[in-house]
Amino acid sequence: MENKTFTISVYSENNVGLLNRISGIFLKRHINILSLNVSESEIENVSRFVIVVNTTEKWVQNIVGQIEKQIEVIKAFYHIDEETIFLESAIFKIDSSLLFDERQIQNIIKESNSEIVTVSRDFFVISKSGKRTEIEDLYAKLKPFGIMQFVRSGRISISKSKMEISAILENF
Repeated sequence: MENKTFTISVYSENNVGLLNRISGIFLKRHINILSLNVSESEIENVSRFVIVVNTTEKWVQNIVGQIEKQIEVIKAFYHIDEETIFLESAIFKIDSSLLFDERQIQNIIKESNSEIVTVSRDFFVISKSGKRTEIEDLYAKLKPFGIMQFVRSGRISISKSKMEISAILENF
């Protein structure tokens, strides 16, 4: 079996220590987590973990099974990239003088469908949401001008197919 990128969605109660136990499942198998995001889900009082890994389908099935054994976990799913819609977000802090002195910066912002979030005397901040490759491309274009700070979020994802989590919760 070949390695692929998988997005694992975990619906759970929001309890202390669960993140540590879930990351331990990956650690024991020497599988690196490429991206991790935890937030509220579409269901009240239920959290959703979105975990991105690169491994085989056999390993991801095993991991999902182990995750579902955790008491607080309601249900876990996995999908390949083609089965999901996903984005990442990034913000870039750049010296303000460049915004006015380098016309090319304005063109980069416009062409990349980025947005200026704030402008101050010393810096301005650009926000970009999209695929990781789009963010990496913007990073590469801005890097020669000097990036003061940069941060990128983990993947956020929804499945293209209907998730049966709501039906599962109705049975509880």
